[in-house]
Amino acid sequence: MRRFITSAIAAVAVLTVTAACGSSDAGGSGEKAGGTAKVKVGAIPIVDVAPLHLGKEKGFFAEQGIDVEVVNTTGGAAAVPGVVSGEFDFAFGNLVSLIVARSNNLPLKAIAEGNSSTGQQGKDFGGVVVPKDSPIKSAAELSGKTVAVNNLKNIGDTTVRASIRKAGGDPTNVKFVELAFPDMPAAVAAKRVDAAWIVEPFFTVAQNQGARVIASNFVDTAPNLTISAYFTTEKNIKQNPDLVKRFTAAIEKSLKYAQEHPAEARAVLLKYTKIDPTVTEKITLPSWSGQINRESVQTMADLMLTDGLIKQKVDVSELLP
Repeated sequence: MRRFITSAIAAVAVLTVTAACGSSDAGGSGEKAGGTAKVKVGAIPIVDVAPLHLGKEKGFFAEQGIDVEVVNTTGGAAAVPGVVSGEFDFAFGNLVSLIVARSNNLPLKAIAEGNSSTGQQGKDFGGVVVPKDSPIKSAAELSGKTVAVNNLKNIGDTTVRASIRKAGGDPTNVKFVELAFPDMPAAVAAKRVDAAWIVEPFFTVAQNQGARVIASNFVDTAPNLTISAYFTTEKNIKQNPDLVKRFTAAIEKSLKYAQEHPAEARAVLLKYTKIDPTVTEKITLPSWSGQINRESVQTMADLMLTDGLIKQKVDVSELLP
């Protein structure tokens, strides 16, 4: 946690002495190619960001005069400093990362939904899995166990703790370890961890290898939980309002298209993830409603306060569009 906050605060220092937030001297709109704004978007290569890649493929960003370069990240904790420092013009990040950043006075603002839970127990796009012959039957039994998450002190451990509480267990003595999503199925199969929180497409990969699902942690956290958002800095919004407006319009069109064309959302996964084509037909897609469930985000912020990720209550209205 200290490492993340230190990096992010250092990034703020960079931000304050640069002329703008972005890859050039006028944010993303400063670097032009034939009148087109070139922007960098930080995004973790998982199913959640299929609309971003699909929208780029369909020309929705080009329609808005934007040339998007997607840069892979490991998660929201990496995306936040990247946006604050100007490495990325925009990024995709889970809302826990953004709430932590906001609680530390980092000048970030969500501009559009990223994705949301399906809201269906046992039918979500991610969950907590254990080895096939594990004695663990429910989230309550994770107390004292080792659970893999992609980033420590983030949305994984926050929502897993919510599952443990709901199941009647003690969430205070779980040992969380950091592991990249692509590495989790093998770690579970080899029993290097007792359990793992995984999202698609690796969620299905793990189940194909015999892993059992014991909890739908997003569903346990709040009804129709909004998981993530596309975001930028307040400085970028003030200095490049037209660019931000056009990017927001393009990503919202992309979200709507992906929601209405799930087959194409599955197909685009093959372009940016290393996944067996047969797996794309089996995965559960998240919801891309285009709407942020503000109540669910506030619930998550309150859980973060309970778990000690933040030191004081956060009003998420300052973060959300």
